[in-house]
Amino acid sequence: MSFMNQANWDRIARVVLGIVLLYLGFGGVVAGGFGIVLNIIGVIALVTGLAGWCPIYAIAKFRTNKE
Repeated sequence: MSFMNQANWDRIARVVLGIVLLYLGFGGVVAGGFGIVLNIIGVIALVTGLAGWCPIYAIAKFRTNKE
């Protein structure tokens, strides 16, 4: 797909990171304001990893996949 700007290793790393951060935030391991921040970052990492497109990469005209 032409809109994807992430390589498979980048996508896998983002999905794993997103799941870990969401577990830390929602699982009660980290509470309070920092837990909310971890939840937000976790959702962003998970969504961009599943979609294969990162808006920051697009703005910077950077990509980790070959095309």
